[in-house]
Amino acid sequence: MLRKLKKNSDRKMPKFLILLLLSCYSVTAGCAVFVAGAGTGAAIYTYKCGELKRSYQASFDKTILACNAALKSLKITIREKTPDGIQTRIKGKCADKKSVTIKIKMIAPEITEISIRSGIIGLWDKKRSGSIHASIAQRLQ
Repeated sequence: MLRKLKKNSDRKMPKFLILLLLSCYSVTAGCAVFVAGAGTGAAIYTYKCGELKRSYQASFDKTILACNAALKSLKITIREKTPDGIQTRIKGKCADKKSVTIKIKMIAPEITEISIRSGIIGLWDKKRSGSIHASIAQRLQ
């Protein structure tokens, strides 16, 4: 009887450890991750903690110009622009008073990463972030 009990508990232990590790990971990670895209040439977006990220094959300066033009065409008013070496942060307001934050980061001389957060914490607007990315991508082609 004792041997049978020990065998059953040995089998349950790995499942328990896996469950425990997954729980710890989800708590420390904090946010869900969404990745979209398939095949070569497709845009790969990462959605994490309210930021929709995508890398572009364009210079840092050209990407900043494209972001400014995209915001202007979408009628998003630029409130603050903070350049910091190989990074720039642009904060803006939409016509409906929702905030937009764009982070532009140089990864390599001809590769930049853009992160867009629309809305406020808890009420992120992934659809709006996607349309801003689409507008930027159109200008970078």
